[in-house]
Amino acid sequence: MPETQIERTAPVRRRLLKEGIVISDKMDKTVVVEVERLVMDRMYGKYLKRRSRFMAHDEKNECKVGDRVRIEESRPLSRHKRWVVKDVLEKASE
Repeated sequence: MPETQIERTAPVRRRLLKEGIVISDKMDKTVVVEVERLVMDRMYGKYLKRRSRFMAHDEKNECKVGDRVRIEESRPLSRHKRWVVKDVLEKASE
């Protein structure tokens, strides 16, 4: 009876995607993206807007303030950057 090795690979984790608006592009190859989400109030049942800011890597410096972008989770790129700009969904009107 020949022994066969069973390859065990770690499950591939899907990277998180978020959509938000660029609020700062003053850094080189980095943008700050603000993501808004709705959270229900536990007591009153009303929806509240909650905002989070993420620093994202923009390799080509193509994002400008007001652009709607999709960002993807990545390995740590610097002290605060853990996201990469995947694509620009909508350019800001000038």
